[in-house]
Amino acid sequence: MSKFYKYNMNCGIVIIPTYNEIENIESIIRATLSLHKNFHILIVDDNSPDKTFEKVKSLQTEFSDRLFLEIRTKKSGLGTAYVHGFKWALSKNYEYIYEMDADFSHNPHDLERLYEACHLSGADIAIGSRYVTGVNVVNWPLSRVLLSYFASVYVRLITGMKIMDTTAGFICYNRKVLENINLDKIKFIGYAFQIEMKYRAFSKKYVLHEVPVIFTDRTKGQSKMSGSIIKEAVFGVLTLRIRNLFNRL
Repeated sequence: MSKFYKYNMNCGIVIIPTYNEIENIESIIRATLSLHKNFHILIVDDNSPDKTFEKVKSLQTEFSDRLFLEIRTKKSGLGTAYVHGFKWALSKNYEYIYEMDADFSHNPHDLERLYEACHLSGADIAIGSRYVTGVNVVNWPLSRVLLSYFASVYVRLITGMKIMDTTAGFICYNRKVLENINLDKIKFIGYAFQIEMKYRAFSKKYVLHEVPVIFTDRTKGQSKMSGSIIKEAVFGVLTLRIRNLFNRL
């Protein structure tokens, strides 16, 4: 039995993009790999100046068959990091592929609920949703809550998607979704990347299911949010809708 065939017998692989996450990386890895269900982790690091990748390498000696690392040459955006990870995971035949942040804004324990939504309940994509049962965020200023919530309202209005948390980044994909989305055509790298992935899946009639989660703002390290990311999301949604209308998505 090959090493990578053995990997298929678990609950999937969690892709965690990193850039200067030295304060969080060991804790998030240990929390994820200590779950009752058997997950693997792929860290996609953008050559972090704080040497996040060196900490990952040191942990690989302890978790040699469950922790993997890809190092890119420079900081190239969240979307491209995930696409890199998706292609890696597909090549290793994982059935379920997850997106998760390194900073504990996503609770690793909720991975099991995302897995169950796909594996047991038939979802093609399970979305850890902040807004499906109200507004479930902790330690966010009101301005950010309003921006995020009404961004999702705007996206639903433009795209016709029915999901409440269109910008969520805590997700489980069934591999068939990623196989049937042309990953080389993904245009966006920030907030808009999360919208684009959901919209492409929605346009192909895949089942998107929201799982209620509580999102807690990071307590360590620096946020990667910026004005350019928000601008990309606002105008990117219109671009996606127009392209789809002309069958050019």
